[in-house]
Amino acid sequence: MSKAIYDELEGTSQELQQVLSSFTPEQLNTIPFAGSWTAGQVGEHVLKSVSGTLQNVNGDVKPTERNPEENIRQLRDIFLNFEIKMTSPDFILPTTEPKNKVILIGSLEENINGLAKVARTEDLSATCLAFEMPFMGPLTRMEWISFANFHTQRHIHQLKNIKKFIDNHKN
Repeated sequence: MSKAIYDELEGTSQELQQVLSSFTPEQLNTIPFAGSWTAGQVGEHVLKSVSGTLQNVNGDVKPTERNPEENIRQLRDIFLNFEIKMTSPDFILPTTEPKNKVILIGSLEENINGLAKVARTEDLSATCLAFEMPFMGPLTRMEWISFANFHTQRHIHQLKNIKKFIDNHKN
């Protein structure tokens, strides 16, 4: 399973970099419509989430006493259902400062590469103890990396919609 998770994470990382790279620096920091984040804020939100996930999977773990993939389908169903509107926890909300595209993409790449390294080298069946997923409890490394992947895919979808909106509403 680790090869599949690694491969999916790699593909998601490449797509995220491509989508963020498609924004000009001005577009990256443009609010496309009322109530929306900028593309840069979406990127920062993903970065905070991936960074937290990386800390979690590198933190204390214990042997898992259940199927280590038990929550993956539910995570996929939740985060890849684009009909559901979600509210971000405060600790991964983006700031309002303008974002630097090169720094943002580099930081995302570094953190996602960290998750990929865990996917290649660590016991993915171990349960992470540093943070529990709300409404699910403790997750395994495999589930956390899958969460990061699905969450990032969700926001790639959002970024594509922002880009399309900005491109269609040029002055």
